[in-house]
Amino acid sequence: MTVGTQLQQAIAGLQSTSAMMKTFSLETQDQTAKQEFQQIAQNLDNALETLKNRQNYVMQQEPQFRQQ
Repeated sequence: MTVGTQLQQAIAGLQSTSAMMKTFSLETQDQTAKQEFQQIAQNLDNALETLKNRQNYVMQQEPQFRQQ
């Protein structure tokens, strides 16, 4: 498995998990839980941005990853 493929999988996983946390936040009536879910989603979104930046860097430095 290439670095490009691994990054794509990690990004997809973070996007899915962030969406779940946002859904949990909307569905709960407990304000503490709502805030916790929102914070987790924000942390995941920050990590997602970091990985996307890394993916862009890899794509620029290693053109062979673009073909996958």
